[in-house]
Amino acid sequence: MSIKKNFPEGLHIDTLAVRAAVDKSQYGENSEALFLTSSFTQPDSETAARRFSGLEDGYIYSRFTNPTNASMEQRLAALEGAEACISTSSGMSAVLLLCMGLLKAGDHVVCSQSVFGSTLKLIGSEFAKFGVQSTFVPQTDVAAWQAAVRPNTRLLFAETPTNPLTEVCDIRALADIAHNAGALLAVDNCFCTPALQRPISLGADIVVHSGTKYLDGQGRVVAGALCASQKLVKEVFIPVMRSAGMSLSPFNAWVVLKGMETLGIRMEAQSARALALAAWLETHPKVARVYYPGLPSHPQHALAMRQQSGLGGAVVAFDVVGDTAEAGRRNAFHVIDSTQLLSVTANLGDVKTIITQPASTSHGRLTEEQRLAAGIKQNLIRVAVGLEHLDDLKTDLLRGLDTL
Repeated sequence: MSIKKNFPEGLHIDTLAVRAAVDKSQYGENSEALFLTSSFTQPDSETAARRFSGLEDGYIYSRFTNPTNASMEQRLAALEGAEACISTSSGMSAVLLLCMGLLKAGDHVVCSQSVFGSTLKLIGSEFAKFGVQSTFVPQTDVAAWQAAVRPNTRLLFAETPTNPLTEVCDIRALADIAHNAGALLAVDNCFCTPALQRPISLGADIVVHSGTKYLDGQGRVVAGALCASQKLVKEVFIPVMRSAGMSLSPFNAWVVLKGMETLGIRMEAQSARALALAAWLETHPKVARVYYPGLPSHPQHALAMRQQSGLGGAVVAFDVVGDTAEAGRRNAFHVIDSTQLLSVTANLGDVKTIITQPASTSHGRLTEEQRLAAGIKQNLIRVAVGLEHLDDLKTDLLRGLDTL
């Protein structure tokens, strides 16, 4: 749904995060209301007919229209600088909706080989069953993206920074490649959120979100969204949603809506802790390499600072020492299992710091060849930094690092 201009023009992003929403109800609530209803009554049959046919706006059925979801969508669209947004039941359902809406048999997708493991599986395996072709390219190699484009290319899909190696792509360069080929560019903005990065302002056509992560911010619900033009949302994505029903529940939409109110201050605080932790990890003798865009040692540091408002985000990955894959896996497990404070789970974006080994979790369903192509080795550990005190995080990691 498009944004209703029920607030002044020119507001800063922190203000939009708190204020952008649908109009208040007749009760004048200050905090946005939660509409827990499966359907909405219509004043008469003629109005119902117009609304079901799309001739008149109005709430009909919560599979595709609900005021709480609309508030969440308007807020996220405002933060991303998009005309419109459609919410989905999860981040992966957002990717599914994207592909179902834009692609058909014979179409071609160019995708980074470093995207989230489930995205690799969905585009490369599941949609291949229906005749959609795909080429996976190195995230940071602009020439490889250009070379992969075919006459039937309809979509370029990137994730920046990537999960978990934090590789950064040049959004503007990829947008130029896509548009010169008559294709669209979709960017997964999960790691940065619009608090740090706004891909549409850099030329992207569609922004993909897992609201499960930083938009919620406290690990409470699963959610997703697509931000795009009003034309794409209304004419391409909503019709698929009405039929396929990968719908976000109003309760989950309300949780994400409220989570966005603190998005800016959380991202700033968590990014600061992540930078300090990454710099500290670089000095430890049992750490072979640290991956974090905020560090000068990161290959795309300068690009990240330009695209990400000068911040590196809140995810740090690092390789522990290990001469073989078996030794690396054993050492990674030792560091993770030695922690007493950090949460061992595959989520990220929580205020609680999370630690995981990507090779056996987020990328566990890939073949070893696919993992290695994406740079995911057995000795890799990902830490999604929360809001705990930095000294406590260091102490917890030292329990394993100092005993390797």
